[in-house]
Amino acid sequence: QVQLVESGGGLVQAGGSLRLSCAASGRTLNIYAMGWFRQAPGKERDFVAAIISWSDSNTYYADSVKGRFTISGDNAKNTVYLQMNSLKPEDTAVYYCAAGRFYSGTYSYSSRYEYWGQGTQVTVSS
Repeated sequence: QVQLVESGGGLVQAGGSLRLSCAASGRTLNIYAMGWFRQAPGKERDFVAAIISWSDSNTYYADSVKGRFTISGDNAKNTVYLQMNSLKPEDTAVYYCAAGRFYSGTYSYSSRYEYWGQGTQVTVSS
């Protein structure tokens, strides 16, 4: 089993920044994909970003966050970060960290990720 714990959410004004963290523990040896998803009230859970094999050069983003969000990983700490800049009110959601034992294919499908964190609330005020 793999446990994921997110932190770093909060309330920020539009244009501001937040940094989310996700610490993984347990049987992380075969975890290759780490992703961030978000879910706004009344909406489906959407892909935000993914990092593969803890490599900052192997990252993927949803079009809605490209150029504003940056995902990065620290393999030694088993921790993934999501730096969110230029935040907009439409970024308001619960953000979830996810982990999967795959390293190819489509990274935006939530069903491919086996493990999920409890989520952290991000609220952007206008």
